[in-house]
Amino acid sequence: MTTLTSLGFIGGGQMAEALVRGILAAGLLAPEHIHVLEPNKKRMASLQSHYSIQEAADEASLCASSQVLVAALKPQIAQQALTSYAPHLDRGHLLISIMAGIPLSRLRQYTGDQVRLIRAMPNTPALVLAGATVYTPAASATKEDCALAQAIFNAVGQSLELAEQQLDAVTGLSGSGPGYVFTFLEALIDGGVLAGLPRPVAEQLALQTLYGTAKLAKESKEHPAVLKGKVTSPGGTTIAGIHALEQGAFRGLVMEAVQQATQRARDLDG
Repeated sequence: MTTLTSLGFIGGGQMAEALVRGILAAGLLAPEHIHVLEPNKKRMASLQSHYSIQEAADEASLCASSQVLVAALKPQIAQQALTSYAPHLDRGHLLISIMAGIPLSRLRQYTGDQVRLIRAMPNTPALVLAGATVYTPAASATKEDCALAQAIFNAVGQSLELAEQQLDAVTGLSGSGPGYVFTFLEALIDGGVLAGLPRPVAEQLALQTLYGTAKLAKESKEHPAVLKGKVTSPGGTTIAGIHALEQGAFRGLVMEAVQQATQRARDLDG
């Protein structure tokens, strides 16, 4: 595998910061080999203060100092920003985009024919180094490029490679999934309050229950249906609660949420 020698961030927002934190914690790079071009000077100063990384003066200097570039921009400004980088990109660069709704074909239009491209979809738990990221390489990307991308995203959680046509479904599931989980968490807390618990107690119990359940599912490697069966006794409290969820078409609604978010991602990609 090719070793990561230098990394440049086009934009220094929350996801860029998560990647910086993870890369430093994993020992993939030292701070002096990470450069960021961020127009918000207050934000840039905060990143330098916390992580001792380097500020790039302009597009040319960021490209000159970086083996791999990560486009961490709002999709609305992608064309304007990336076309300004195009003259400074060549076959020696790998550009990884973490911008939602920008397919590889459009990235190629913005960046020119020289640079190697990978598109990735991380999610917000990357902010606590527990993210799920799916990436897809363009034809120009090599196996070594994919290994570098995987190392970068594994530093903030887990990653896997899929074909680009599956990225919209990834957006609907893991990209948007934290929003569904937060909504469920809020409802679980409100349910505890409705049942008579003080809100701080309901929040503590709901958070730990959600965290512990996800940890159990991940570490036991048992199917969710098996784990559910272990906590659902005949005529008991859990089956009564699940019955109420099913009366409200809980599972169907969750599936529809993933489907609707996937369709919205397809609309944005188009």
